Order: sequence, then C-alpha cells, then structure tokens
Amino acid sequence: MDSFLSPPSFRTFYSNRDLILNLTRREIQGRYRGSLIGVLWSFLTPLLMLAIYTFVFSVVFQARWGGDEASRTDFALILFAGLMIFNLFSETINRAPGLVLGNANYVKKVVFPLEILPVVSLGTAIFQLSISFIVWLLFFIIFRGVPPLTIFLLPLVLLPFFLIVLGISWMLASLGVYVRDVNQIIGVLVTVSMFLSPLFYSISALPEQFQVFMMLNPLTFVIEQARQVMIWGEGIRWMGWGIYCLVSLLIAWVGFIWFMKTKKGFADVI
Repeated sequence: MDSFLSPPSFRTFYSNRDLILNLTRREIQGRYRGSLIGVLWSFLTPLLMLAIYTFVFSVVFQARWGGDEASRTDFALILFAGLMIFNLFSETINRAPGLVLGNANYVKKVVFPLEILPVVSLGTAIFQLSISFIVWLLFFIIFRGVPPLTIFLLPLVLLPFFLIVLGISWMLASLGVYVRDVNQIIGVLVTVSMFLSPLFYSISALPEQFQVFMMLNPLTFVIEQARQVMIWGEGIRWMGWGIYCLVSLLIAWVGFIWFMKTKKGFADVI
C-alpha cells in the first residue's frame, strides 16, 4: 500500500542505486559498442545537428533571434541551448513505451524492480545532455567568453523537468505493454511538440493569445529559463519555478502510482 500511495518511493531507488548506475553504465556502453570512435559520437552528434539546424534556419531562412542585430553565432547558442533539453525529452519519451517490452526477461523476475527502468533511461539521456552541455559551453567560451554566473542555476532549472519526464515515462512504459500503438502515437506527438516549443523562435514573437497556450507546453518554461540562466545572465523566476515544481511532483507521483498499479498484469500480457 505504501508503494502505491506514497510519492515515488525514494527508498526504492536509493536501495537500488547500484543497480541503476550499473544498468545506466551498461546502456551507455552498449550504445557505442563496436563503433570505431565510441563515445566520441556523443560529441559529434550534437555538433552535427547544431551545424545543420543553424545552417537551415539562419542561412537558408535568414532567421535571427530578437531582430537583425543577433548574429548567427548567437542564434546557434540560443538554438543549441533549447535543443539539448528537447533532445533529452525526445529520447526519453520515445523510448518509454518500449521499456518494459524491451526488457521482457525482467518482468517475471519478482525481485527485479521494473519501476527503475524509466530512471535508467532518464540517466542515459542525462549523460547525453551533459556531453551536449560541454560542447555548448566550449562553443560559448570560444565565441563569447566566460558565461554568466547564473549558469550554476541550470541544475535547479532542470530538476523539475526531469521529474516531469520521469512521470510521463512511467505512464508510457505501462501503456506500451497494453496498447502497442502507443509507440507510433508518441513519435508523432514528440515531433509536433518540437515545433510547438520555443526552439527555433522566441515565445515573444507569438501573438499574446498564443503565448498563453504555449506556456501549457511543459517544455516551454524549462527552455526559456535555461536560456535565461545560461546566456542572458538572468535569475530564475521563482514564482513560475515553484508552480512548475508542484506540477512536476504531481506528474511524477501520478505516473509512479499508475505504473505500480498496472505492473501486476505485465506478465499476463507479455
């Protein structure tokens, strides 16, 4: 009963911390096993995507952030800051419906805590986010110098976002077992969310009536706040951050309860 009605049981995750770390490490190593340059792909992939997006939007479409005074370098830094966050969301959410199905051998092992699978998936995505952040930081230092001190607030900005992603992952991991079409539906929705998030444009560029709806997107607040602390040296909007934290805790709690209540039937379906 405690595991159902309490918030995501941190005791469960703490007691299985070594298992989570080992599975995350194995996931990261398995991703690059057999490749010629291994983990260097973690650096090359974001660099390649940054170059492509910057060329398409700032050269082909002549896009500028905040007017003509913004340079292509500024556009690249602003774009990449948002893409790092979206890529974590995209990778984790796209994988979520297949987490339990892809680890069917664990389902009938009573001692294995299936609820840690989304945590492992998130940990792997956070590793990629960290590599992308290092690439972004080097790019920023080379072209703009030392970043503002507010950049140290970034982990605080991202923490509630991680909880939201985790809560959604628990829901989708469970749904993916019972409804196999979820994987295709989520792929479409994630693609749509990319264009409905302030990645390639500023939210201020939208008419006011659309800005309200844009703020309902869980990606909007975290992307905007991340750019403020990383690039523009502005602090956290604490009122918005507090509301965002409450929403993230609620989503994580509901997702965890849903997963724990539905996992009893996994073995009968798989």
